Amino acid sequence: MLNRSKLVLCLVLAVLVIAVAACAAPEPTKAPPAPTSAPAAPTAAPAATKPAVTGQTVELQFYYPVAVPGPITQIVDGYIAKFQAANPNIKVTAVLSGGYPDTLTKIQTTIKGGGTPPDVAVLLSTDLYSLVDSDAILPLDDFVKAAGGDTFTSDFFPAYLANSNYQNHIWSLPFQRSIPVLYYNKDLFKAAGLDPNKPPTNYQEMVDAAKKLTKADGSQWGIEISSDGIPYWLFQSFVIGNGANVVGKAANKVTFNDPAVAAALQDFADLGSKHKVMPADILLWANMPNDFVNGKAAMIWHSSGSLTNILKQAKFEVGVSYTVGQKGFGAATGGGNMYMLKGISAERQAAAWKFIQFMTSADIQADWSINTGYVPGRQSALTTQAMKEYIAKTPQAGVAPAGLKYAGAELAAHNNAQVQKALGDAVQAVLTGKAKPEDALKNAQQQADQILAGFKD
Repeated sequence: MLNRSKLVLCLVLAVLVIAVAACAAPEPTKAPPAPTSAPAAPTAAPAATKPAVTGQTVELQFYYPVAVPGPITQIVDGYIAKFQAANPNIKVTAVLSGGYPDTLTKIQTTIKGGGTPPDVAVLLSTDLYSLVDSDAILPLDDFVKAAGGDTFTSDFFPAYLANSNYQNHIWSLPFQRSIPVLYYNKDLFKAAGLDPNKPPTNYQEMVDAAKKLTKADGSQWGIEISSDGIPYWLFQSFVIGNGANVVGKAANKVTFNDPAVAAALQDFADLGSKHKVMPADILLWANMPNDFVNGKAAMIWHSSGSLTNILKQAKFEVGVSYTVGQKGFGAATGGGNMYMLKGISAERQAAAWKFIQFMTSADIQADWSINTGYVPGRQSALTTQAMKEYIAKTPQAGVAPAGLKYAGAELAAHNNAQVQKALGDAVQAVLTGKAKPEDALKNAQQQADQILAGFKD
């Protein structure tokens, strides 16, 4: 009887323990709610998406090249610090990737090897077709639309934004843009009996001035124009100044084999071989600013992006004007745009767009121009207080933006590096006396036609 009572008591206690445990047990985790809408279907060109904010830190890698002298890395680092202070959930790692060709090669090699490309990169605006052809970049249409569409893009200089559009998509935004300009030593102009306030307005005036500025012993040249690295670019100034160009609107056609182009190439070569106002050799791009500030060259053609560094180093009054051809002023647009690379997550796309917006904003573009000499990509940058004060104090800074009215399109095509090399090789062959302009350009045209034969647009 006693044993039976103990058994009943044990059963009652067991039931009570189970009941208490059941009351204390947590509720099972609920499944997240199903999305209310499906993701948008992909378009012909994959559109960038805008994810929900997670609050977690997003890390971006940013590749940028350096093509002009000056403390570029310190300036870029300063911008990144400012951006991260305003966006503490985004960390940007900047990678100095060499020159423009180096940057493009590194990215293409990474993609071909199955690696992860940087999130954002500054690449030449003329790399657009090759980047689209290799499926390496994302269109920015959705982001641009959200930022205001035409209202947003209308603030960029049309000559620069034109390099961003292809197949009805916007693929990049102008960042470090330029045109080649003529730098001249006003002190040497005065010493040679030239008016320092009247720079040459056409090719013949430039030759006449250069003859007066050249010393027979070779200690001072009237002019120096680079022909290495990207020899086609400065050559285009001769062509555009002749009222022509080497490229049209189609990305699969070039016009190298043209009488106006041949005449321009002869003019370039004549500076050294006939007029003896420039060394008859391949002149290095990197040496031009040093030759100028050290008085070895009275005039040079170089990027407007070199302005700030030249002004800091020169011990004389620097004049800035425009590059010329037979008919007058002419230049090709140049420089790099900011691209968003394909293969990055939606969350990083959103963060990358914030960074691109920041770097192309009016205030940053104004500061970038002041600290380098590059032309601001945005028109409103010129109306910022900082830029207005700078141009008032440094009128040379207003020359390049005003010169966009004399600018033509830079050489850009499918398989762009190969096409540019074909023209560059022709230019160098003529400058070194290995070929005549007509023959060299005919050969370059044939090469370009073969390179572009498989493209329809």
